[in-house]
Amino acid sequence: MAIEVRIPTILRTYTDGQKAVEGTGATVGELFTDLESRHSGIQDRLVDGGELRRFVNVYLNDEDVRFLDGISTKLSDGDSVTILPAVAGGSGAAPEAVPSGGRNRTGMR
Repeated sequence: MAIEVRIPTILRTYTDGQKAVEGTGATVGELFTDLESRHSGIQDRLVDGGELRRFVNVYLNDEDVRFLDGISTKLSDGDSVTILPAVAGGSGAAPEAVPSGGRNRTGMR
């Protein structure tokens, strides 16, 4: 059973730069184990303690597996799995307003 796995840029060092690889498995967890057998180190970046890492999103045919059965989500031949790192950042505070032509407290325009 062939599953296409789309790999984010940050994890392509494990796949020799490939954007997509093929894998096999009846579940997402088995797919990750199969990927690990050919792309050593990738599974540790995806799974911790038998669950998806907090900042890793995995989509099965455009559905977030966290809302399905997590790494126990069943796979079928021809499925597409997309791995995306979660994006976070910013302080949550509103940016400081800068008067027209003026500078803020940091001296920036």
